Amino acid sequence: MPRVFTAEIAGNAFLPEKDPVSAEMLSQNAQFKLLTLKPLSEITAPEPGQFYMIQAGTANDPLLKRPFSVYGLQHDCLGFLYRIRGKGTLSLSQLREGDTLQVVGPLGNSYPVPSGDFIAVAGGIGIASLLPFMNKYKKRAYLFYGAMKRDELVMLEEARELSKEAFFTTDDGSYGQKDLITDALRSFLSASQIAHQALRIYACGPAPMLKALSVITNAGGIVCYASLEEHMACGIGACLGCMVKVKIQKPEDRDKNKEWEYKRVCKEGPIFSLEDIKW
Repeated sequence: MPRVFTAEIAGNAFLPEKDPVSAEMLSQNAQFKLLTLKPLSEITAPEPGQFYMIQAGTANDPLLKRPFSVYGLQHDCLGFLYRIRGKGTLSLSQLREGDTLQVVGPLGNSYPVPSGDFIAVAGGIGIASLLPFMNKYKKRAYLFYGAMKRDELVMLEEARELSKEAFFTTDDGSYGQKDLITDALRSFLSASQIAHQALRIYACGPAPMLKALSVITNAGGIVCYASLEEHMACGIGACLGCMVKVKIQKPEDRDKNKEWEYKRVCKEGPIFSLEDIKW
């Protein structure tokens, strides 16, 4: 059940291993930050894949809250790993310890439970959504993590420690293999001796990566659950600003002229089966 609560900023730095509620800011690196919030009232513990809508400043500018995947819950504090991209995240990065923010969450659904080992595919800041999932199922993930360059890869040590096996790529070759992460995954699946069709894939990253991943998984008949990113205004399904086109699931609900429908990323998502998405 999502709640609105107030939280105090405990910091803007990396953590070591609804109705609105208020929270305090605990800590934030240069381009990438880990916002640590200490809820000032009781909260519902989030599940991996869920997100929160967080007030982006101490005043009404920016007016709208911003959605952030939860990175972790530790010592009664919530962690949110994010990248400074625009006005909202820049404003958030400039807040200081002791400032208070309004937060709504946890929101959305969570990643389905894996039946055994699984594959995790992350692009850039998408690792924030997958790390808590990998932490819950330690040493069961074949992790594929890529970005454009080295300084866009974060939490590498933690990613390695939580993985059964980890593969890293950069577009410019500054770290790991010089390749797209989806191409590295395709090579792994074609050369691997494991029964990879039986392994579920869990993914979070930019839309072009997810679209390329859907081609791979659809062709191979591999189940893939992806966390989608969309601009959100409310986070609770009221504004209809985060719609995504998906396949209608039940044959009885289909007719000759309609095989697709729109669903809200904030309410029915953010986790969707990738085979159901209409790109």
